[in-house]
Amino acid sequence: RGIRPAPGYPAGPDHTEKALLWELIDPLANAGIAITESFAMVPTAAVSGWYFAHPDAHYFGVGRIGRDQVEDYARRKGMTVTAVERWLAPNLGYDP
Repeated sequence: RGIRPAPGYPAGPDHTEKALLWELIDPLANAGIAITESFAMVPTAAVSGWYFAHPDAHYFGVGRIGRDQVEDYARRKGMTVTAVERWLAPNLGYDP
């Protein structure tokens, strides 16, 4: 039992996290799976995610995030606030 949340879905809305997965496991070399500049996977039938095997694991969704959270996240990821706002637009709790 467990869960498989994935980048770009409610529990992990930031598609840019796929870049880290690609660095860690090199899906292009190991399975022929690529990602586009917008982090879409090719072939389109490919899936990615984080796997948590625990009987008490359950899905959740990230709610609205505030400007202070976006600024902190951008700093920790080494991204601009504008870039983070673009990737997380559906989850913003404010108008950028």
